[in-house]
Amino acid sequence: MTVGSQVKQCLASLKSIEANLNSLALKTEEKEASQIFHETCLKTRKVIQQMEARVGEIEFEEPQYKGF
Repeated sequence: MTVGSQVKQCLASLKSIEANLNSLALKTEEKEASQIFHETCLKTRKVIQQMEARVGEIEFEEPQYKGF
């Protein structure tokens, strides 16, 4: 597995984690827990944005990784 595909796989995992955190934030009845899930979801979103930027850099530097 190439570095490019590993980064993209990591990005997909982060997006799944974000979705799960968001779901937990909405479903949890305890206010404090819901708030923690929401805050963690927002932090995960920032990491996702950084990873997406890195994927863009990888695809620019190595065009063969584009679209995988």
